[in-house]
Amino acid sequence: MNRIFFFTFVTFLMAFSTESFSQENRSQRPPEREPFDRGTFETRRNAFITADMGLTPEEAAAFIPLADELRQRTFEAGNDCRRLQREVMRRKDLTDADYLKLINECVEVSMKEAQLEREYYEQFKKILPPGKLIKYRDAENKFARFFMENRGGGQGRPGDREEPRRN
Repeated sequence: MNRIFFFTFVTFLMAFSTESFSQENRSQRPPEREPFDRGTFETRRNAFITADMGLTPEEAAAFIPLADELRQRTFEAGNDCRRLQREVMRRKDLTDADYLKLINECVEVSMKEAQLEREYYEQFKKILPPGKLIKYRDAENKFARFFMENRGGGQGRPGDREEPRRN
């Protein structure tokens, strides 16, 4: 009889302590983030890039739409690789042929992206002087780091920290 009482007591004790643990964890969770707004993100990115590269309003009016078009076409080129990667990673019975198919597709995507970049840089050279054009990739990378630190990395919301220094 004492054993049954002991086991029942321990079971109840564990059940209630687990529930109180889960309630404590809920109260310690960070607040929900705002939903991602692509328009705001693109506006902030373009403003950052314009300022970081030191573009004049005329240069920005010609350059930013082309840069946006390049990003969109590069993203679209990568769709097949990302889709295939998701499919492959869901499966458990992968063969070397599956891995090779994924690798080959992603290499093809990298080559398409490089071709797109070459094509658009030829157009960029007609709009911007080389000194400003060389700053483009650096400005993109700075903004990506800033975004990941403030939004994607879970360290806060956009606007919680000041934007990175522009050189």
